[in-house]
Amino acid sequence: MALTLALAAGLGGCSYLPSLPSLPSLTTGGDLLGLIKPYRMDIVQGNVVTREQAALIKPGMSRAQVRDILGSPMLADVFHGDRWDYVFTIVRPGTEPQRRTIVAYFKGDQLERLDAPELPTEQEFVASISRARPSVSPPLLELSAEQKKALPVPPKAAAEPATPMGALRSYPPLEPS
Repeated sequence: MALTLALAAGLGGCSYLPSLPSLPSLTTGGDLLGLIKPYRMDIVQGNVVTREQAALIKPGMSRAQVRDILGSPMLADVFHGDRWDYVFTIVRPGTEPQRRTIVAYFKGDQLERLDAPELPTEQEFVASISRARPSVSPPLLELSAEQKKALPVPPKAAAEPATPMGALRSYPPLEPS
């Protein structure tokens, strides 16, 4: 009897909470009851294949050469031995999930073709996953021709007397005498 009363009291207390559909979903980024904000980690899976890597792949390459450039395939199916699937996914809180699938088709040991959608360059990929704001412009690493001409000419060093080849130099002793 006491157990039944405790159970009824406990279930009656649940009517205080808002209904479940009105609660924010943990998967959509909402807080749990407005109090707890759980940590959401980045989920990165698969092989990143950039436009520069795909440009290195040519029909007729061996499986080993393709593996050296693109890495090991995420899916190498026993039933489709002449097909390698490279899948990349990244899920980050606050950003749109990314997914790319690249398929390499082989005939024997030779690459027949590579089916790749529009791939990002390395810089575009890094910019798409970077949390930092992009800088205004990259720093210049080389002087232009006009800047080189504007540099002051260094003074000529005084010519040192030339010592004949094989002249002995005197060094202090390595061990005390």
